Amino acid sequence: MGGAGGAGGGGLGFFGYGGAGGDAGAGVGLAAGGNGGNAGLIMGGSYTPSIFGIGGNGGNGVNGGAGGMGGLGGVVGTPGAHGNP
Repeated sequence: MGGAGGAGGGGLGFFGYGGAGGDAGAGVGLAAGGNGGNAGLIMGGSYTPSIFGIGGNGGNGVNGGAGGMGGLGGVVGTPGAHGNP
């Protein structure tokens, strides 16, 4: 079985970029891609976005597994793209 991709880490600061989600591992059967990281920081349960940060892209799934979700963008940044199945 292919393992699922890991989630991307969050980007910090003014120009923080969310990390890209990992692609699913190759193997037998479907595996989902990891989610992209958010361009910002979650502290105490509240999300603080960066200013120009761009969300990380979701990882790609394998053998029909779902692609990961793109991460949230910053205040004026764009969200990440979703991964492909």
